[in-house]
Amino acid sequence: MKQAKRRMDEPADKQYLIIINDAPYGSERPYNALRLALALTKRSARVRMFLMADAVYCAIDGQKPPTGYYSIERMLRSVARRGEVATCGTCQEARGIEAERFVDGVRVGSMDLLGEWTLEADQVINF
Repeated sequence: MKQAKRRMDEPADKQYLIIINDAPYGSERPYNALRLALALTKRSARVRMFLMADAVYCAIDGQKPPTGYYSIERMLRSVARRGEVATCGTCQEARGIEAERFVDGVRVGSMDLLGEWTLEADQVINF
């Protein structure tokens, strides 16, 4: 039996895990990952985001990008309001970042949490 093709504008019942590895402004990977996360949440998809390595810097509150430049902090806040966002606790500690510096809605995670989220996800996307 043929399955009906899902239209892009239909609400999705899938859960996505997006993993980011790069620093917030060193490349466009975090920016594009956040754009994708926001696009998915607009379609009612469930989104979880895990920040590893230098991507933990994406979660720092009080970023001051140049005027006219995108704000990773603002985009991450929006994703955190619509889904779940966690950082790699080991990565964060290695960089001397205290959890109190993170934007609201971001929690400290672990490899155990990432493993759990990976197993629960319908699709994992790595940036």
